[in-house]
Parts: sequence; C-alpha cells; structure tokens
Amino acid sequence: MTRGKTATTTDRANGTSTGVARGWVSFVGSGPGDPDLLTVRALTLLEQAEVVVTETPEHIDLVRRLLALPAECETPLFVDGGFGEDGQPLTHAARAKVVTRHAKKGQRVVRLMSGDPFLYASGPEEALACVKAGLGFEIVPGVSSVSAVPAYAGIPLTTKDHREVAVVTANEKVDWSAYGEDRTLVVLSGVNMIGDIAKALVAAGRDPETPVAMTRVGTTTEQATVTSTLAGIAAAARSARMAPPAVIVIGKVVDLRETLSWFETKPLFGWRVLVPRTKDQAGPLVARLRGYGAVSDEVPTISVEPPRNPLQMDKAVRGLVEGRYEWIAFTSVNAVKAVREKFEEYGLDARAFSGLKIAAVGDKTAQAIAAWGLRADLVPSANDPAGQSAAGLLAIWPEFDDLLDPINRVFLPRADIATETLVAGLIDLGWEVDDVTAYRTVRATPPPAATRDAIKSGKFDAVVFTSSSTVRNLVGIAGKPHPSTVIAVIGPATAKTAEEHGLRVDVLAPKPDVDVLVDALADFGAARRAAMLEAGEQVTRPSERKPSARRSKVRG
Repeated sequence: MTRGKTATTTDRANGTSTGVARGWVSFVGSGPGDPDLLTVRALTLLEQAEVVVTETPEHIDLVRRLLALPAECETPLFVDGGFGEDGQPLTHAARAKVVTRHAKKGQRVVRLMSGDPFLYASGPEEALACVKAGLGFEIVPGVSSVSAVPAYAGIPLTTKDHREVAVVTANEKVDWSAYGEDRTLVVLSGVNMIGDIAKALVAAGRDPETPVAMTRVGTTTEQATVTSTLAGIAAAARSARMAPPAVIVIGKVVDLRETLSWFETKPLFGWRVLVPRTKDQAGPLVARLRGYGAVSDEVPTISVEPPRNPLQMDKAVRGLVEGRYEWIAFTSVNAVKAVREKFEEYGLDARAFSGLKIAAVGDKTAQAIAAWGLRADLVPSANDPAGQSAAGLLAIWPEFDDLLDPINRVFLPRADIATETLVAGLIDLGWEVDDVTAYRTVRATPPPAATRDAIKSGKFDAVVFTSSSTVRNLVGIAGKPHPSTVIAVIGPATAKTAEEHGLRVDVLAPKPDVDVLVDALADFGAARRAAMLEAGEQVTRPSERKPSARRSKVRG
C-alpha cells in the first residue's frame, strides 16, 4: 500500500524543500467506539501514516479494518501508546516521548486517541512536547463520548427548557456540593462511585427522584443503558452489572429517552449474526446488518481456487483478444474476478473488450464489471419473472442471426459446479458456447472450535444463507445451527436445501438479493420485538431464549 512521503523542513510552509527530513504528528480523535464516527480527515491521515501510535488494543483492528490492510502489510508501524514494555500504563509524559521519538526520525506519525484529543485526553500535554521538540503537529477533533454516548442512548443534553450542562470527571476530590442546582450533569468515570455521588448530590439539594441514566460501551452494539433516579441508581447499576466504561447523565433530560431511544431499539440491535461468506464477499451484507444494529461473524464456507487445468482459460482469453467471440457472459462476481486476474497475468486491460458484447447475470455482477471500467450490455431485471438468474438472462438473450451477428460464439467463464441451464439455452438460441472453468469452489476449512461451539450451542442469534452451497458447506464444516437460531435464506432453492438439512426457515427473502434478505431479517426482528413489548415481556435476543419460544415463520 502506498503511503504519503515524509515532510521536509520547509515544504509545508512554502512548497520548497531543504531535503532535511522533518517529522509531523497528527493528533487524531477516534471517537467513542463506533468506527463510522471517524472524520474524513482522520481517515485520510491514517491512509498516509507511516507510524500509528495507538491508545487501546482495539485501535489496531480498527485501522486494519478501515484501510483493508492485509495481515502481511508492515505499513503503518503500530506502536502501543497505552502501555509500556513492562505492561504498565504510560504516563502522559511517557506517551509524549513515544510520539516525539518517532516523529524525530522524520516519520509521518498519527497519534490515535479515543474520543477527542483536546477533551479529557492527554492531547494538550503531548502537543506541548511536540512544540518543545520543534516538531510540527495538527489536531483532528473527534466525536467525544460526552455528547455521543448520551445521543446514542436517546438523551439530548440540552433542550429549549434545559440549556446548562456541566461535565465532571469523578474522583475523590470533586466537591459535589457545587452541582446541587437543577442542571444537566454528565459524569465520566463514575460507575464505581455512583452510590456516593448520588448521596452527595441529594445532600447538596438535588431531588432524590431526579432521573439518572448510565450507558456503558456507548455507540457500539454492546451498548446497554440503565435508567433510574438518584435514590435508586446504585441498586439499578448493581442489578444490571454495569461496568466501565460508562457515561452517566443526571437531570430531567433523561426522561426523553423513553421516546427518543433510537439505537438500542433497532430491529436487530445486539444480535450476533453468522454470515457464511468470505470477508471480501460479505462486505455489503455486513454493512447492512450493522445498520440494523447487528454484529456479524463471517465464516467462509467455500474457497475459490484456480482451475486444475489453466490451459482452457488461457486459450479462451487469447481467443477473446483475437476477436473470436461475439459475447462474454458473466454469471458471478467470482467469474469477473477470475477473468480480470487472467488479464493482469497477461498484461492486458479493459481495452481488450473493444467490440465485445458483455452480459451479466445480475446487478452485483454488473457492478463488478463496472468497477473494471466496463458496462454490461445485457442484464436481466430483478422484476422479470425469472429474476436475476441464468434463466432470467436466457429470457432476454437474443437469438443468433447470421445477418446481424458476425460471430456466433459466446465465452462463458464460470465455476466448476455451475449448472448447464445457460449453456443448453444458448445452444438452443443458435449460439456456440465455449464453456470454460474459470475457477473452482471447494469446501473451506472448518472454523475455529469456539465458532463451531457457538453455532451448535445457540450463541448466534441468526444465520443468513445466500445460497444452497452455503447451507451444505456450513453444516459440513461446522455442524447444524442450534434450533433457537433464526434461519434466514435468500430464496426458495436455498430454503429447500436448509429444510433438507433439518433447519427450520424463519425468514425467506421476497427476491434473491442480499440487501432484501437483510431487510427481511430486520422485519422479522422488528415484529418479534413488537410482540414482546405488546406481551409485556422484556426484549431479548433469540440466543437468550429457549428453543421452544421460537416464533412463527416470516415469509417475504
């Protein structure tokens, strides 16, 4: 991955260079936990960074995921800014030394900090160390937990009737008598002191019935909120086993949570969903699940491998370049990838498709073609009777006409296990087909033992199956999902395979599209939640209930 060059002593000021390397430090706020809350500037600097000094262990995974860094990538260099080599927490001064040491080497350093660098953080002290060392720096504000966590809990810190807010970091030195008046109070680091804090505020004049909310690991799918009063919050927090990190809000604004809670009421909030696909394939699906509040685990069930005999593919690509074909038909994203990789192997690019007509089985495949700089000439509509499938593509494919079509041959790169439907249909339409194995799909290796145990013991709330092969392969490598797990499938064929393997299908997408599948699962979750609330029950996830309590199927 290409990184930005290191700055010199003068190029930042006037565009000239003395050739003397000079480091630069960017103090970047990572926000309270939700990676979507990082700023555009933060992402740009992380892409250019040579060194990233982290604050928490989670920051490494965050950066790798955001930048899609392969495991073997050595840039940027990650440096632990939270703990020293002896395992002890670093002081502000020690962290500053870590940052300046790397910057003095002329490296572009990103100091990644939780929340905001200049709000309840060590950013000011570390920035002063940069000034003392003669190093340039910049501050990239981050979303602070002070405002973000209450917002994710559905609690506004100010309203037209409540305009004043005080923020306090709890410790033994705080004089709580100064906060007896009726204004919104945000307390940080106060989980273990909440009983004493509540008593002190009541003694200072606060009404014991003043509303209180405590939200832990806010903005993440593990977020949990407890509401009570000053008189009852200590007991409520103990009962809910609340633990740091948490943000406490005290004041009448807490009452608005009952109507403004939006994050914890998402239809799949906190659901752990198993996605039997590779990370590359699962990206859009995972993002959509996350939008509904779920956290996903990707488990590859198939591995895409090159064909055993590459000569057939080599011959077909040479024929494509020489003008042997009138059409090329892509029936999957993997087929597009396989042909593209073969092109790169030969040093070819998209210009080799000049004069060739391109067909795609569906929108996702057409998008993969578009990412190559090409446009599909023929794509079945999802609204057609046969849908986006081989049958749908055949339904709109033109018959061969020896007057209009100079060449009667079609290049069909596909998987080794593909059906013969398309080949037979094209032959019936008068075309000759070079049916070429572009890639093989083989069963993936079994997932780790912990994942297999979670699948079989019901620790997953749902599984989304996007094909019959994902059903067969998941059961083959990991076993059957527990009866309490919600089973969602992309279409009737996949549903039939799931039922043949002893699985009860709860959700069937109304059309074969992963986005529609996730939407259908979200509808199921929303209906399930509404039924629990109507029955006066506590809202729980499927993994928290007994198998006998499963609800009726939802068919799209």
